[in-house]
Amino acid sequence: MKIRAVSIGLLALCSTAVVAEQAGTSPRLPPGMAPGYLALDAVPDSAALLPPAPAKGSGTEARDKAAAKAALAAHNTPRWTFATSDADLFGPKATGALSCAAGFEISPQTTPKLDKLLRRTIIDFGFSTYRAKQKFNRDRPFEMNKRPICTPDQDAMLRKDGSYPSGHSAIGFGWGLVLAGLVPERATQLVSRGRAFGESRRFCNVHWQSDVEEGRVVAAAVYARLQADAAYQADLAAVREELAGSRQPPARDCAAEASALASG
Repeated sequence: MKIRAVSIGLLALCSTAVVAEQAGTSPRLPPGMAPGYLALDAVPDSAALLPPAPAKGSGTEARDKAAAKAALAAHNTPRWTFATSDADLFGPKATGALSCAAGFEISPQTTPKLDKLLRRTIIDFGFSTYRAKQKFNRDRPFEMNKRPICTPDQDAMLRKDGSYPSGHSAIGFGWGLVLAGLVPERATQLVSRGRAFGESRRFCNVHWQSDVEEGRVVAAAVYARLQADAAYQADLAAVREELAGSRQPPARDCAAEASALASG
């Protein structure tokens, strides 16, 4: 499934949820979209969890603009390349983004149960940001600075999707937390890489710094909620059995990744 199609699916999910909420019914997934672990009306409420998006003229907005300006200097650098790679949530190599941090290759072929679990949580972590996105409807950096983004084919879609908080940041940081629980000896590397996954959105010129930071807060709430979900815990146990076997080394160039991510 192509990233554009699923990204639009997430937006459709958001719209469906909003309409359902207004009608007093439970939100439903659009046709063809696989469910997450949590019922859509059971995910943490980001609109209630987060503070308002930074006000115009505030110190936080000034900080966001400064961080966005600094990130623009990374255009067409290795950090930009990795940010572009991190933008892909649904391609065959998507879950491999955290392979170097984990110390082994994560993929549908090498760790199928782990790959399936991570992909299923995309709905949980990603959807959880949408109530706040709808409530605050914040413009994105590229709408203001008119500079390129990592995924130009998504320009029109992103303009219709609120910037605050970042769904990618929630997903990446959430993945880092999930993997840190599975591979505790690599917790520092995994949580750090999950953080960098979200920061990639700033380098892609599609999210502000505060969008990324608050995405991590949402991820933490969803991760805590997942601990009480029986299906998630059952799959987690199966993944632990899978990881107890042999593990293949990462296929990515981990030295190049570390060098690129060191810039922010």
